[in-house]
Amino acid sequence: MKQGKVYLIGAGPGDPELLTLKGKRCLEEADVIVGDYLADKRLLRYARPDAEYVYVGKKAGCHTMKQHEISLLLAEKGKEGKIVARLKGGDPFVFGRGGEEIEVLREAGVPFEEVPGVTSAIAAPAYAGIPVTHRGVAASFAVITGHEDPNKDRSSIHWDKLAGGVDTLIFLMGVGHTALIASQLMKYGKSADTPAAFVRWGTRPYQETYTTTLGKAAEDVVKMGIKPPAAFVVGNVVKLREKMRWFDNRPLFGKRIIVTRSRSQASRLVTVLDQKGAETLEIPTIAIRDPSDDFKGMDEALDRLEMYDWLIFTSQNGVDSFFRRLYQSGRDTRALGHMKIGAIGPATARQLTRHGLHADCVPAKYKAENLLSEMKPLLKGYEKVLIPRAKVARSVLPEGLRDLGCRVDVVEAYRTEADTAHKEELLDVLEHHGADIITFTSSSTVYNLMNQIDGRTDLLKGVTLACIGPITAATCRKYNLEPSIISDIYTIDGLVNAIEKGVEKK
Repeated sequence: MKQGKVYLIGAGPGDPELLTLKGKRCLEEADVIVGDYLADKRLLRYARPDAEYVYVGKKAGCHTMKQHEISLLLAEKGKEGKIVARLKGGDPFVFGRGGEEIEVLREAGVPFEEVPGVTSAIAAPAYAGIPVTHRGVAASFAVITGHEDPNKDRSSIHWDKLAGGVDTLIFLMGVGHTALIASQLMKYGKSADTPAAFVRWGTRPYQETYTTTLGKAAEDVVKMGIKPPAAFVVGNVVKLREKMRWFDNRPLFGKRIIVTRSRSQASRLVTVLDQKGAETLEIPTIAIRDPSDDFKGMDEALDRLEMYDWLIFTSQNGVDSFFRRLYQSGRDTRALGHMKIGAIGPATARQLTRHGLHADCVPAKYKAENLLSEMKPLLKGYEKVLIPRAKVARSVLPEGLRDLGCRVDVVEAYRTEADTAHKEELLDVLEHHGADIITFTSSSTVYNLMNQIDGRTDLLKGVTLACIGPITAATCRKYNLEPSIISDIYTIDGLVNAIEKGVEKK
């Protein structure tokens, strides 16, 4: 049996991009992942598909497992020869009870490593525009638990030293004890007018920041309904927030946006929306599959490539599928040297550059009609044209080329089909009014979403519909749905820019 090992990984404060490279590498190796309440589930994208996931989350009043049981679980999995990734919110050694787990692992003879993480004590204030130190304002900071061990006879917190000797105080897990914290600090000389802030769900797209003063903090917790998890920051650095805030004033901050693209296509859209501050919900309504004829049509076309004068791509998926099959056949791009290449838009053209090719024709507007118009002066009327594309697509381009005298072969490069695996999640989000915007990047995303909600347009009441172009928008109208946002530029960046303008206008 191979030797097991446990990695205690600091998962960071919430933003999955704050995971360390070492933490990512350990996740990729793991046979078992043991996750906390505050460890963002998006980190599981780095796990192997066959990795076991065990949730052991603990929050106030609700413990899936007791701490000692979690420690024994880690030891047990390690003794089975498993590589275990123990994902802990923030840093394992900053009130993460990582030391307690290590003591059990050491006693059980299980090898371990601690992988530090970005602590919310620094990251949450930073994402709120509050630096824990700043020249001329704060030269020191302290991180204090707001929830001491209830079995202790007396507090080990030196309130007198904290009140008078440290510039910035950050209390973790202290929302429920705000009154005690504030009273102790003021008792030992901290002014009631000292600026303070609560940063709830720090670094996440639904982060909330509440500013107050030390004297009013306990009252405001009740009045504003502030709940855990939140970092409580006390000090003059809080006054820097208005000058230094950057995270929660991004254009799409606070907007929950459903991305209906297939998961294989969604990454670019999700990334750009995330950068604009949105909370993205990946709920794909379509999936990209291999051709229904098992590439028969594509393979036949590849065998007679020398006959074609033009190769035209109408999507990035078409590019990906065509070149994957080309390479699998033992050929490479030299087989295309005699052909001219057309691309329906810049995104498709960019995909071609990954294979070292530049399109000869890319229209200024990204529709089949525009590509046809741009190609017309380049054709003599007898060219042989190959179009690898989706099984179901508009006939405008091939019919238009035939009208110009071309001989056109359309081969199935891929097919889209309904992805119903997320139907329950979609219905739950819409029934509980959990989305502000839904993005549609093709007509098929519209058809399949409406099928999954059984045509219930009432579920979309109050939800902004954003379409990548007029064709997709026209599909929405077939269901008597009027999109509020229609991108003039039919690309991901164009769609996001249209959403940003629409939100700003609203």
